[in-house]
Amino acid sequence: MRAGLIGRKLGMSRIFTADGKSVAVTLVKVGPCPIVGVKRGEPDGYEAVQLGYEDAKPSRVKKPERGVFAKANVPPQRILKEFRVDDASGYQPGESLGLNLFEVGGRVDVTGRSVGKGFAGGMKRWGFRGGRASHGAHLTHRSPGSIGQCQTPGRVFKNKKMAGHMGDVNVTAMGLTVAMVDLERNLLVLKGSVPGSKGSVVFIRDAVKATGK
Repeated sequence: MRAGLIGRKLGMSRIFTADGKSVAVTLVKVGPCPIVGVKRGEPDGYEAVQLGYEDAKPSRVKKPERGVFAKANVPPQRILKEFRVDDASGYQPGESLGLNLFEVGGRVDVTGRSVGKGFAGGMKRWGFRGGRASHGAHLTHRSPGSIGQCQTPGRVFKNKKMAGHMGDVNVTAMGLTVAMVDLERNLLVLKGSVPGSKGSVVFIRDAVKATGK
C-alpha cells in the first residue's frame, strides 16, 4: 500500500463517456501534498508517511508544529494526515506528492466527514417503516415500535437502532473509479458521490477492495 492524497470536495457534475452515456461525477481539488514526516519501521514500529495540505499562516500554527515544518523544510500546513504504507524508504521529507499517483480507470477509496443531519427519528435515520397512517393510529405514525421485551431481559440492548444524532461521522466510499485527471488544475474527477459537503476535506488512497469491474 502506498501513500494517498488530501483534497477538497468541489461539488458534483455530469460528464459524457465515449459511448454517449451521461455519468454523475464528483470534482475534487487535490494536492500538491508536501511530505512533512516519514515513520520508519525500526524506530517507530510501523511504516507511514505524514502529508500536509494547504499553506497556513505561521501565526495560526503552534510553535512546536512550526518546528516540525521547519525541520522538513515545508511551509506551515493547515491539514495533516498520516497514511500507512508498506515501505516508507522511498519517501523523503520535503518532497511533494501530486495527482500523478492516480490514472484514469483506477479505483480509489475516499474518506470524508458526512453531512450532519442533527437529531433524527428512526424512519429518517434507519429507514424504519413507521406506524399505520389511519385505522385507529394515534400519535404513532412515525413511531419506531417496540424496542425490546418486558421482563426478560428487561433492558434495551446496546446498539439498538433508535432515534438520535445522524450524520457528521467519518465515511469511506470504496472502489470509486477515476474518470478524469487534470494535472494542470489539480482536479480529480471521480464517478459517483463522495462523502461530505462542498468544500470539505477528503482523503484519497488506492482502493483496498477493487474488483476491476
